[in-house]
Amino acid sequence: MTIAGTPESPRPFKIPRSVLVVIHTEDLRVLLLERADRADHWQSVTGSVDALDEPTWDTAIREVGEETAIDAVHDGVLSDWQHAIDYTIYPHWQHRYAPGVDRNTEHWYGLTLPAAYPELGWVRVAPREHLQYAWLPFREAAARCFSPSNAEAILQLPQRCKTRTSPP
Repeated sequence: MTIAGTPESPRPFKIPRSVLVVIHTEDLRVLLLERADRADHWQSVTGSVDALDEPTWDTAIREVGEETAIDAVHDGVLSDWQHAIDYTIYPHWQHRYAPGVDRNTEHWYGLTLPAAYPELGWVRVAPREHLQYAWLPFREAAARCFSPSNAEAILQLPQRCKTRTSPP
């Protein structure tokens, strides 16, 4: 079940449950994407569930594929970090949600790729969503993120890489 939009916005409202996927190499280089709708806003892969019953694991796989063309199932190791944050939706994105919805719950994932992956040039950004991408050392990537929670997730990478979990 999805939440219907309004006549002014025929697209369904976004469901306020999403994923953040920190894509990184084994040597802790992080893939960041520059948003098309907010130039100079860099972030990891993010996206909302498409249906109330969609598992966030499936959302993470779908969003990675849609935003980067990376196959999260076959190209690396996807990890559920078993961590979620609740945050206030930025005002400039509020219109995407139903009236009265002002908070989102974001579930964190990591996708570990081989160290040589950035040199392969296989990343293809979704042009409607992103302008370009960059592979950066994790501290530099965290500093470039516009979102404090995205930066925090990236800074936790060294600890998170020590333990990985499989799908639920």
